[in-house]
Amino acid sequence: MKKKILIIGACGQIGSELTLKLRDINGQNSIIASDIREGNKELMKSGPFELVNAIDYNSILTIVEKHQITEIYLMAAMLSATGEKFPDKAWELNMNSLFNVLNLAKEGKIQKVFWPSSIAVFGPSTPQENTPQETIMEPTTVYGISKQAGERWCEYYHNKYGVDVRSIRYPGIISWKTNPGGGTTDYAVEIYHEAILNGNYTCFLSENTKLPMMYMDDAIEATMKIMDAEPDTIKIRSSYNLAAISFTPKEIAAEIKKSIPNFQITYQPDSRQQIADSWPKSIDDTKAREHWGWKHTFDLKKMTNTMLENLQIKNSKKL
Repeated sequence: MKKKILIIGACGQIGSELTLKLRDINGQNSIIASDIREGNKELMKSGPFELVNAIDYNSILTIVEKHQITEIYLMAAMLSATGEKFPDKAWELNMNSLFNVLNLAKEGKIQKVFWPSSIAVFGPSTPQENTPQETIMEPTTVYGISKQAGERWCEYYHNKYGVDVRSIRYPGIISWKTNPGGGTTDYAVEIYHEAILNGNYTCFLSENTKLPMMYMDDAIEATMKIMDAEPDTIKIRSSYNLAAISFTPKEIAAEIKKSIPNFQITYQPDSRQQIADSWPKSIDDTKAREHWGWKHTFDLKKMTNTMLENLQIKNSKKL
């Protein structure tokens, strides 16, 4: 059977870029984008799009049957900072959407599932440096709790029903193409935009808050790589640790100043500081590298140069 992929949450930060990349590789008609509302013009013009409510099983089933879907990438979620404002809605979206997709696979409607977890599954009792694959978690946010529960359900559905579900724990994701989506690591996206537009930035985390981060291209590559891997190489069916670079707001600001010497940063930590303090500073992703060949390509310098160059071009077109 020909591969047909449905991306739920295709208009989000990761979903939008993942959709375009998969269409480049597989052909536009092989990738069905979907979300609860329409996305940007580039996404909408690049291939088929369907409106879908991720917590409505029949809504998803209708699209699966209409397009003969074989794989689902479930990218819809309410992220950490937004989830703390709307905990009930965050739990409903994050958990019910996962059950819907897992049950479609259990019933044989689809063959394969990708579901992203997050470093938010970890908590203040987790070892913060080189956080191991298997460790104490105890998340403190609704987002993290839903992701930890989701990991357990993914593993359960694989062991109990043979569902081919694959997952990675995303760190903070940085991209110039899409706007932040309500996450605690969003400062690392905002800082580049503000450096270009205004030459200054007020950071909502303290200067020495070190967190695991990743450039979008690496995150997309990891997502596609784990889904393309042979089933017997995927030995962890909860979720894999994934890492690239770790840095602080002070370090990223210093790197920006190499290109924009007059850039200024100030610090006004808010409620997101407490969330960030509960997360790891660096991640040990040895098993992802050993099992299915994961490796990153962007360090802080390369990412910063890429972000600033592309944002300058993007903003000059708006003028």
